[in-house]
Amino acid sequence: MILELQNAILEMIAKGEPLTATLSTLCLMVERAIPGVTATVLKSNGIGLSTLAAPSLPESYSAAVDDLEVGPRAGSCGTAAFLGAPVVVTDIEADPRWADYKALALPLGLRACWSSPIKSGYRVVGTFAFYYRENRGPSALEQQVVDACVHLCSIAIEREERVAERQRLTYTDALTGLPNRAAFDLALKNRANSASGGWGIVVGDLDNLKLVNDTFGHAAGDGLIRVVAKRIAAAAANEHAYRLGGDEFAIIVVCEGEFDLQRKAAQILTVVEPSSECGGHIVFPAMTLGGALAGGNTDPEQVRQNADIALYHAKEHARGQFVAFHPGLGTTLMRRFRAVRDVSLALAEDRIDAHYQPIVRLDTREAVGLEALCRMKTQSGELIAAAHFHEATKDAHVAAMLTERMLTKVAKDMRTWLDKGLPLQHVSVNLSAADFRKGGLCKKICQLFEAADVPLEHLILEVTESVYLGQRDHVIANEIKALRFEGLKVALDDFGTGYASLTHLLTVPVDIIKIDKSFIDRTRLGDAGMAIVEGLISIAGKLGIRVVAEGIEDEEQARRLQEFGCKLGQGYLFARAMDGLIAGEFLLAHGPRGVHSSSSPEPLRYSG
Repeated sequence: MILELQNAILEMIAKGEPLTATLSTLCLMVERAIPGVTATVLKSNGIGLSTLAAPSLPESYSAAVDDLEVGPRAGSCGTAAFLGAPVVVTDIEADPRWADYKALALPLGLRACWSSPIKSGYRVVGTFAFYYRENRGPSALEQQVVDACVHLCSIAIEREERVAERQRLTYTDALTGLPNRAAFDLALKNRANSASGGWGIVVGDLDNLKLVNDTFGHAAGDGLIRVVAKRIAAAAANEHAYRLGGDEFAIIVVCEGEFDLQRKAAQILTVVEPSSECGGHIVFPAMTLGGALAGGNTDPEQVRQNADIALYHAKEHARGQFVAFHPGLGTTLMRRFRAVRDVSLALAEDRIDAHYQPIVRLDTREAVGLEALCRMKTQSGELIAAAHFHEATKDAHVAAMLTERMLTKVAKDMRTWLDKGLPLQHVSVNLSAADFRKGGLCKKICQLFEAADVPLEHLILEVTESVYLGQRDHVIANEIKALRFEGLKVALDDFGTGYASLTHLLTVPVDIIKIDKSFIDRTRLGDAGMAIVEGLISIAGKLGIRVVAEGIEDEEQARRLQEFGCKLGQGYLFARAMDGLIAGEFLLAHGPRGVHSSSSPEPLRYSG
């Protein structure tokens, strides 16, 4: 009988049958083999016992002994778990250990109870009990059966714990203890099969994890992640917070409308914000959030995508804030995807080319330099300016490929002009944040221009304010320092549209500033912008920084800028962008007299 019992239960364990079903089968087989006994299995949670299997007892009894306290006067099972040893009670009515529980057992005809602890190593994980309907203890046969049953219960419970631990590891983030991406995916799948009420998703990224890692080390970064995870979990309350990986978090929010979603997002931002000690350093956490509501029949995966789109938009336009999804955001993202696709195809088909707009002396109109501008040729032959596919440059990979293609073409054109002896002084090329982030920019530029046999003194690098001054880490500044060490000149492009500050002219290493067209448009009588432009030109001149006025379109603007002391300009008044062949002809016709390609140029020099 014992062999049959072992084979049946071990087979159920091997097949992964549910623990409750397995142990209920065990109890029923024992009860059939030994008439007059009622078998039960309770499981320990360390401080109490709960019913795993009691197939022959009323559910009311099992419910009453759930969360049974472990102690010296806790019936047979609670006392056996407390002592870690078998407890035989031959008279439930008279035994003091049953004083608080006999009113449950006696009405069912239960007169005695023998309970044995189930152990895993030295740890008590449950109890196996026989109830009798007369006042007696166990027989020798029953002792053999119980020994076998306790062993089988131990195997079944240990397997269940291992399965639960694997499940926990599968669905739990090791660093924070929050549910992980797999758990989030499963929760969304369950949402698809649920008829529950209104809900939404809030997703968020830490704004300063890389800065903390680079400045204080990864121990501080890990500390920041743990602090934020704890705070988000507290804000989530009864809802579920997840760490999706890296600096990404998500909360599935139970809500009825966008107001509830925004309120939850505001709560998260508030609790995350206070400073914290992380790895021995004081850190100020910051997050950007995006969110989306589920509609009536919205696919949960679509809600997730909508929340991601909102976060993507927030990181570009509302750092440190929350943006809720609306259909227009999806349109913007699709526009970017199309731009990335079109530019990637143009790169593959060699339809990206460099055109050049001259930079001229305002007095003589001599061309003292050129700015290289990216142009994309459509498959039908139409030329498209960079402004029309600017969205694609926000993709780091595409931006880096565009810059490499432009540098290669510019170096080739410059070599052609130098070989012809044209009066070439400088060509400026625009760089993006992605060029700096990818690393190795200085080495790449040096290799490209060395291969084309073009001296670097003919090259100027243009960096917008938002790229140069908008970064809070040292990566871009270090790259620019390395570039200037190689003798390259740096121009601060679109000055006045990003993070402009006169103090930057004292603290950032630039050789040239290019005043944005939006300021040049305001150089008309009576416009307050005149004073700003005039003051900026004066200050830059005294600091030894050269100034180029962008977007000059009429003679009045040119004359007024000259009156302010501006010597160099660029715009449709002088010339539109032109291809390399025409640009060479322009240099021949309008280049500085007495300047030859062999001359060593000054950056956009002006000899008054």
